[in-house]
Amino acid sequence: MCTHQPTCPPADSPDRDAAHTVAFHPEQGWSRLCNGVIVFDDLGHLLPTGDILPALLPTGDTLPALRTAA
Repeated sequence: MCTHQPTCPPADSPDRDAAHTVAFHPEQGWSRLCNGVIVFDDLGHLLPTGDILPALLPTGDTLPALRTAA
């Protein structure tokens, strides 16, 4: 259970990433948050329930337009 004040958001809340990092393994590409969520470098998530949230990939609407030399 989280002992931080204020307490960390639970794993099933939309702001789950705001929880404190309690284990950081950049050499392996993941971190564990206080709420039990595993966050991967590609921004995918593994919830304590075993559910997987895939990485959110940017859509074409969020990418900057590329200019080509004419």
